[in-house]
Amino acid sequence: MSLQVQSQVSLKPFNSFGVDVQARLFAEAHSDADVREALAYGLEHKVPVLVIGGGSNLLLTADIDSLVLRMATRGIRVLSDDGGKVVIEAEAGEPWHPFVQHTLALGLSGLENLSLIPGTVGAAPMQNIGAYGVEIKDVFAGLTALDRQSGELRDFSLAQCNFAYRDSLFKQEPGRWLILRVRFALDRAAHLHLEYGPVRQRLTEQGIDHPTASDVSRAICSIRNEKLPDPAVLGNAGSFFKNPLVSAALAARLKGEYPDLVAYAQPDGQMKLAAGWLIERAGWKGFRDADAGVHKLQALVLVNYGGATGLQLLNLAQRIQKDISERFHVDLEMEPNRY
Repeated sequence: MSLQVQSQVSLKPFNSFGVDVQARLFAEAHSDADVREALAYGLEHKVPVLVIGGGSNLLLTADIDSLVLRMATRGIRVLSDDGGKVVIEAEAGEPWHPFVQHTLALGLSGLENLSLIPGTVGAAPMQNIGAYGVEIKDVFAGLTALDRQSGELRDFSLAQCNFAYRDSLFKQEPGRWLILRVRFALDRAAHLHLEYGPVRQRLTEQGIDHPTASDVSRAICSIRNEKLPDPAVLGNAGSFFKNPLVSAALAARLKGEYPDLVAYAQPDGQMKLAAGWLIERAGWKGFRDADAGVHKLQALVLVNYGGATGLQLLNLAQRIQKDISERFHVDLEMEPNRY
């Protein structure tokens, strides 16, 4: 067996919160064969298999009595190129931001707004990650996943993934699908999305009137670096709560009470509220309880100042949820997967 299975491994290096819990068993998959070996090992030894990527969307609240399989597969390849549209495929273990930078270096546009998001390629469709007006579904060309129930490989089209706001079929059926590789349809001609947030303003400040996709990427990296902490310095999982969707009536009522409420109209008539605004308005920005806290520059980010446990971070998140519900009658949903 080529798979190397270790016992009692700390997961602190493998989750961006830096929470120190133990995995009963741990292995890394560098190929499809490794993945199948890990699943077979789990069956033979009657131990569950928990698959992780970059660990940037995890809140670990206790030791993990499982075989934790970290996807470390690598590889990027161009599948088709008609001179305008290029389909490019990446293995699940490819780190996300370097992959985005690779596509930009090839002269391809489409992923620039998703720059500097932590995690791996395989995790991106799970959450339908999005930023600055672009989501994975907007550039998605397909993926290959292993059905853990049948052992068969299956290719998924855009429609079959059931993508929604921070949601997908793979999140709706947890533990069934193991994403192996993902395909993206990118463009040689840039179709830039500049209207969401401060992107255009940042480009103007930089004196860029006719931006390229790489210019947009650099601007977004600059913005994110200013307001989001580096997990290597301060443990965090990025945005901890989803932006809540509420009725137009509730949004209008809140707007009457709070004229500076940040809200975006949705195609279905609902309104998307800025969770960060709600948390900051409620006074949580910069809050700290022992080593669990809310970031001083971005209220949407919970941080580990060094020694926080997953349970302490979870407790803080639940206190924020309760306060926002009582204060604004809005329910916040946590983004990270909790174990």
